[in-house]
Amino acid sequence: MLHVEDWAEIRRLRRSEGMAISEIARVLGISRNTVKTALGSDGPPQYRRQPTGSIVDVVEPRIRELLKAYPTMPATVIAERVVWPHSIRTISARVAELRPVYLPPDPASRTTYVAGEIAQCDFWFPEIEVPVGFGQSRTAKRLPVLTMVTGYARWDSAVLIPSRQAEDLFTGWWQLIDALGAVPRVLVWDCEGAIGRWRGRRSELTADCQGFRGTLATKVIICKPRDPEAKGLVERLHDYLERSFLPGRTFTCPADFNTQLQVFLIRANTRRHRALGCRPADRIDTDRAAMIALPPVAPVTGWHHSSRLPRDHYIRLDSNDYSVHPTVIGRRIEVSADLGRVRVRCEGRLVADHERIWAKHQTISDPEHVAAARALRRERLEIVRPATEPEVEQRHLGDYDTALGLDIDGGVA
Repeated sequence: MLHVEDWAEIRRLRRSEGMAISEIARVLGISRNTVKTALGSDGPPQYRRQPTGSIVDVVEPRIRELLKAYPTMPATVIAERVVWPHSIRTISARVAELRPVYLPPDPASRTTYVAGEIAQCDFWFPEIEVPVGFGQSRTAKRLPVLTMVTGYARWDSAVLIPSRQAEDLFTGWWQLIDALGAVPRVLVWDCEGAIGRWRGRRSELTADCQGFRGTLATKVIICKPRDPEAKGLVERLHDYLERSFLPGRTFTCPADFNTQLQVFLIRANTRRHRALGCRPADRIDTDRAAMIALPPVAPVTGWHHSSRLPRDHYIRLDSNDYSVHPTVIGRRIEVSADLGRVRVRCEGRLVADHERIWAKHQTISDPEHVAAARALRRERLEIVRPATEPEVEQRHLGDYDTALGLDIDGGVA
C-alpha cells in the first residue's frame, strides 16, 4: 500500500517540479501505475479494513420484525424473543442502530426567552442556622430565602425573609421586583400555599396573589406538581448558591446574611454566563426595557390590621408582643409591619415604632411606653383614692350600751 508520504511527494514532483510520470516512478522506486493512481486520487491513501460481519447479522431480520410491530420494545425483551445467547451489549448496540428507522426521533426543544417576558421565583432552603436574637436560632425551613431569576438576562435576585406567610412573602417579592426596576410580564411559581395551587386540573391563585398581580398588571403561572424542569433557571440558581455562596460562611443575624448575599449577587450578575456567552449585566437593560413599568402606587404588602388597644397596651404580631404608647388605650389603632419595622398609628399619629424581631414568643417594650404607663397608673390611683381621708367622729362605747338598754355593772337598765 502506498504510504501517505510517498503520495504527497508524488503530487509535489508532478505539480510543482513538472516531472514526468516515468521519472517520478524511477526516482521513488515505484511503478508508473502507482504514480498514476496517486495523481488521480482526491485524498491521501487510507487503510480500510473489510467488514467481517457480526453475530447479530443472523437475527437482524427478526429484530426488524419486532421493531416494526413494537418500535419501543426494550432491547432486553428483544433479546429474549430472539433467544439471544450472547452478551446483551452486542444486541443492544444493533437495536440502537435500527430503532430510529421504525421510531421517529424525539428531539428536545431548546427553551428561549424573549426580553422582558418571564421571571422564575421560588424558595431556597439552605442548610444553615441563623441566630435571631434572644438566644434563639432558626433553620432555613423556618427562615427561607426568596429567589427570582429573569429569563432573558438571567439576572439573579434573592432575600432572606422571616417566614413563608403571605404577609412576608409578598413584602419580600415586592422588594425584589422594586429593586429590579420593572415588572416581568410573566412570573412563574411553584405550588406555594400563599401563591396558589392546582385544583381540578387547573391552577388557582389565592386572593392575596390576585390582588398583588393586579396591581403590577402581570401574569402569575403556577407550575404543575412534580415538574421541576418548568423552573430550571431558579433551580440552577439554588445549586449555584449552594456550591459558591454558602461554603465557608458564617452569619451572625438575618441582616448579616442578607448583606453577604447581596454582595455575592452583585458579583454573580457580572460573571460570564456560559449559556448566554455574556454577562447578565450586559443584558439586564434590554430585559428591563421590555418589561412592564413599576406601578405608580406600590402594592399593599406586609402585615396590616386594626383593633382597639387593650389595657396592657401591647399588640401581638407573628407571635411577638410589642408595646404601644398607653395614652391611646381603648382607642382604635392601625398596625402595619414589613420585614424590618413594626409601626402603630392612632388617627394618623405614630404611637409605636419597633424593630421587627425574628425570634419567637418575645415581649418588646419601649422604655418611654413603660414610663408613661407608670405615670398614668399613679395619676389614676390619685383620682380614685384621695390622698387625705376625712375625719370620722369617735363615739364612746358606753353610748352603745345605753342605746341597747344594757348596764354592764348591774344588769339590764
